[in-house]
Amino acid sequence: MDGNPIYGFFCELRRRKVYRVAAGYAVIAWLLIQVTATTFPALQFPPWALRAVIVCLLAGFPIVLVLAWAFDVGPHGFEKTPALPASEDCPPALLPKRRNVYVLAAIGLFVALLAALLLWPRSGGRTAKSIAVLPFENFSDDKENEHFADGMQDDVLTMLAKIGDLKVISRTSVMAYKGQPHNIKEIGRALGVGAILEGSVRREGRRVRVNVQLIEAATDHHLWAEIYERDLTDIFAIQSALSQEIASQLKAKLSAGEKAQIGAKPTENSEAYLLSVQAHELFSRPDRRHDDVAAAEALYERAIGIDPSFALAHARLSQLESWSYYAIESVPARAEKARNAAVEAQRLQPDLAETHLALGLVAYYIEHDYRHALAELDVARAGLPNDSTVYRAIAAIQRRQGKWDDSTASYKKAALVDPKDSILLENMGWNYLATRDYPAAAEVLDRAIAVAPDTFTVRELRTRVDFYARGDLRPLEQLLASLPENVDPNGTITLTRFNLLMYERKFDETIAMLRRSPAERSRGETSAPISKEFLLATAYRQLNDDQNARANYELARIKAEAAVQQSPEDAPRHVLLGLIYAGLGRCEDAKRTADRAAELLPESRDAFDGPLLAVSRARIYLMCGDREIALATLEQSLRTPAGITVSELRFDPVWDPLRNEARFEKLISNAESKTR
Repeated sequence: MDGNPIYGFFCELRRRKVYRVAAGYAVIAWLLIQVTATTFPALQFPPWALRAVIVCLLAGFPIVLVLAWAFDVGPHGFEKTPALPASEDCPPALLPKRRNVYVLAAIGLFVALLAALLLWPRSGGRTAKSIAVLPFENFSDDKENEHFADGMQDDVLTMLAKIGDLKVISRTSVMAYKGQPHNIKEIGRALGVGAILEGSVRREGRRVRVNVQLIEAATDHHLWAEIYERDLTDIFAIQSALSQEIASQLKAKLSAGEKAQIGAKPTENSEAYLLSVQAHELFSRPDRRHDDVAAAEALYERAIGIDPSFALAHARLSQLESWSYYAIESVPARAEKARNAAVEAQRLQPDLAETHLALGLVAYYIEHDYRHALAELDVARAGLPNDSTVYRAIAAIQRRQGKWDDSTASYKKAALVDPKDSILLENMGWNYLATRDYPAAAEVLDRAIAVAPDTFTVRELRTRVDFYARGDLRPLEQLLASLPENVDPNGTITLTRFNLLMYERKFDETIAMLRRSPAERSRGETSAPISKEFLLATAYRQLNDDQNARANYELARIKAEAAVQQSPEDAPRHVLLGLIYAGLGRCEDAKRTADRAAELLPESRDAFDGPLLAVSRARIYLMCGDREIALATLEQSLRTPAGITVSELRFDPVWDPLRNEARFEKLISNAESKTR
């Protein structure tokens, strides 16, 4: 090899550590591309942003090689690499010396171009194989067919969402465009997709006419269009053919299982199908008002009554009942309906992904069996790769397990396919509030408000960021001032008004507000139904009006005891009853009930609701004169995710008996210094 200039050149590359630099740069560049490909769509960056990152990284490769040849890192920083005389081991490199740099740059450019050929189709494919199915227009003379048009769009979307090689935006995010003028390019950018499907439906008697067109989002260019005209009984054949054609146009690969799922009819009965469509639309609304949920429940039951073999209706009814058990009414009868519907769906169609989702939600919401729930959700995720509900359920379980980072990551995955779901963003905001990451909470909740500006729960949660972070109640005051007092279907607004007035120590005004409120009970952050009498008793207690406080505590006790009897395994109901017993001076009963709640739902079992119950337990012990347990619990809670905040301790009058305690002031000042 002596005297061979080519061998000498490569030998010099090794001496100057160019190989090592090239390998390190390649690893870092690959990691950056993976991270940006995952995060940019979630942050709603335009498609060209990812391409710009790839171009910059590839262009930097030959530059880095040249710099690695010319310079080395020495004790004084970057230094020019010294030239060494040829030796037996390393003959002279190419001559003249400047040609070495040119050759090295050419090699780097060649490698970068080769990498571009490999990377570019993948990065573009992520966008090309992504689609949003906009709400179909109803061209029927009968406006009652609006539900039918919605059902067509929803079923096509659901079929496409089962294709793992496609990214499909969820229904919640596309419904924002219903009845709105369409700017395809803007929609594509907002949702991070490469294709948009538009459609219209006309139904006349038993005949259905469906007109669809597939459009490239970036260029507004029509890729494909078709008109289907069939009998109503063939509606599923239209949906199946349409879904397979779209997959073909987007060059998405379908497995044999996915083809079978797309071709399967959920029911042979068109009336049962239409009822389930209406139910699904009601339950999918962002606010999930209690009357909408009740109407959806009745519609599912009617559909099942018409076609008892309708497995999808059973599965979705179970999902509704499980959520209602958690969010509205935690009673055994509701739990039993959820279980029975899931078991029947499993009997009818055990391989249906929605069946496994239903079983997972029963295990999560009702059984609190997180291991079983995650196992069922993993099966559901395989069959519903684009269903944000699956990722949201996984995220909710992970945070109850105390896996906050994993939970937030799962919520972000859900947001990739459902970027305009305000409930999803609200839950992500809860994660950031629980971990006291207030800037991140503000950012994600502002996104949620932009999506659903009229949703009270999102706007109220956003005001908590300012209160928890700075003790600023003005945003909450402004929010409540904009709302009428005589409208409160769920009692949520009344409870928020109560909290604000109590923080401001306007106890007389609190009582007057409660007397005017139409809400007889409210729901806080847990499953316990909070009666108006309990809130009145709490306000009267702060006024030292023992007679009125006791009278209202007694009325609240009757309701709370009945609630515990209805659902004896529900820990929040025990805590609420304990607070009432403490208000009545029945301290032994209060402590026993509080301890029972801690046994049913300890923080080790539920890192999301458990800390809330621990704070209520501290309040019970304080009301009964046990300051030591109360202070110890509060000290722990300030260090715990989802625990109490400094602002709550400073403003909430229930902690007034501790204000003269040096230990209480010290724990607040310590927590504030850590926050700063």
